[in-house]
Amino acid sequence: MSASVSPLRRVDVHSDVWQADALAGAAARVLATGDATLDAQLPGGGWPLGALIEVLQPVGVHSEWRLLLPALARSGTGAVVLVGAPQQPFGPALGAQGLACRRLLWVDEQAPAQRLWATEQALRCADVDAVLAWLVQVRPEQLRRLQIAAAEFDKLLFVLRPEAAQAESSPAALRLWAAPAPPGHNDGALEVRALKRRGPPLVQPLHLAARPACLARLLAATEMENALDRTAAHA
Repeated sequence: MSASVSPLRRVDVHSDVWQADALAGAAARVLATGDATLDAQLPGGGWPLGALIEVLQPVGVHSEWRLLLPALARSGTGAVVLVGAPQQPFGPALGAQGLACRRLLWVDEQAPAQRLWATEQALRCADVDAVLAWLVQVRPEQLRRLQIAAAEFDKLLFVLRPEAAQAESSPAALRLWAAPAPPGHNDGALEVRALKRRGPPLVQPLHLAARPACLARLLAATEMENALDRTAAHA
């Protein structure tokens, strides 16, 4: 004798239970990304604090500042630690977009084991608000240690990796791919794909505006001032 099984209705499920066909709510605090289009596609509406966030990029592409800077500028007043950044950050440019130079701490370490150690120690430091770590060679269990440290100390953690890592397993709560958008979109636009999130698959990539509004206004004002100077010089 077979028992009939009635389908589970959405109304029967407790509100705290995430259903895979819906975008999950925030289990903890989040920080708005600075782009409403991206916020709308992230569980809770922003970058999760106390969680590992992975950003994968093609070789030679470095769009991390375009993607992360608006949130980093509003992440607090503590240190923003950069572990293994491929290039020395240009403080004045970051400062012009709201990230004070005095908050930046650059750890120039090449050895993978030392980068991991520095990242974990930074997460455990009370004076640190956010950590960005460029990790090319890292195992899933090592990422899990960083995830645990970020959760324990409620820190904002971004791990930057090459896009080839997409084939590897990861404990990241959120995993994105980012690169400049192909021709046909606004100049300088950023294409973002959600590789892993608590919610339904994101079928179409997102195309984020080329520049934050405040920076666009600043550049427009500068270009106008330069045009007026050129006009006066030829008068």
